[in-house]
Amino acid sequence: MTLSPDTIEWIGGLAAMLTTASFVPQVWLTLRTRDVSGISLGMYSCFTLGVALWLVYGLSIGSLPVTIANCVTLTLALAILGMKLWFGRRR
Repeated sequence: MTLSPDTIEWIGGLAAMLTTASFVPQVWLTLRTRDVSGISLGMYSCFTLGVALWLVYGLSIGSLPVTIANCVTLTLALAILGMKLWFGRRR
C-alpha cells in the first residue's frame, strides 16, 4: 500500500494527538487526588528523558507532528514527574 505524503502526515498527526491526549487523565487524576503512590519515579524519569529525545529528533527531521506531540507530552510527563517528587516527599 502506498500512501501520499499528506496522508502519512495526517496519520502521524492523529497518532500523536491520541497518544499525547492519553496523558491528560493521569495528570488530572494525580493533580486532583495528589496520590502518587502508583507512579514509578524510575519509569517516569526514563520516559520523560525519552520524550525529550523524541522532541529533539522531531525538531531535527522537521516533523511537525512529532515535534508538537512530544512538546505537549514532555510538558505533561514533567507535570506528573513533578507531582511525584512534590507530593511523594510529603508522605
